[in-house]
Amino acid sequence: IVESLSWMSPATITWIALPIGILGGVSVYLAPQDNFGASMLLGGGLLITLAMALDGLDGPVARATGRVTRWGDYLDHTFDRLLDAVWIICISASVFVDDIVLGLAAAWFTLLGSYMGTQAQSVGLGRNYGGFSRSDRLVTTFVGIAIAAIMAFNGSPDIELPSTVSDLIGFGAINPLSAVLLISLVGGIWTFLTRAMSSRRQLLDGE
Repeated sequence: IVESLSWMSPATITWIALPIGILGGVSVYLAPQDNFGASMLLGGGLLITLAMALDGLDGPVARATGRVTRWGDYLDHTFDRLLDAVWIICISASVFVDDIVLGLAAAWFTLLGSYMGTQAQSVGLGRNYGGFSRSDRLVTTFVGIAIAAIMAFNGSPDIELPSTVSDLIGFGAINPLSAVLLISLVGGIWTFLTRAMSSRRQLLDGE
């Protein structure tokens, strides 16, 4: 695959991934809770996966063709963070979840966890990849979208929780997309703490 894309500029691959990823998020956001919406969810999930695949290829193409640049690395990481936020917010604003506060919280901690990895580099450490990685989020998101689509096809987009559980947590139903947001939120918090403690340990050991 890398060889077949070697004629393209790595930055071009990065730019192509951006609108594909945004379109995938918008498709999830606009999907209604019916059979057509299930098709839109699957389409959105596939577009998000394609965007992630292209994102994973721009670096290898750059290295294989000797076109590694700092601008390319900067652009890649910038678009990564942009798409991360778009996907989470689109899922939270969709009719399947309709909880923008949860989406903003999940997006905030996702971006904060990613920031801790790049901040480690800015103080002379290696890139910190500990915690809930971007590839983990991709798998979680795609599986959640696929299950949500299947449930929408079957006419049951939500899973009703037992009354004892709903009374405890404050809501009575959950679906795969809201689960994706909760996992992203918890994963972002865990990533932030894991990378912060790892960087602190390395910095103090080096003093």
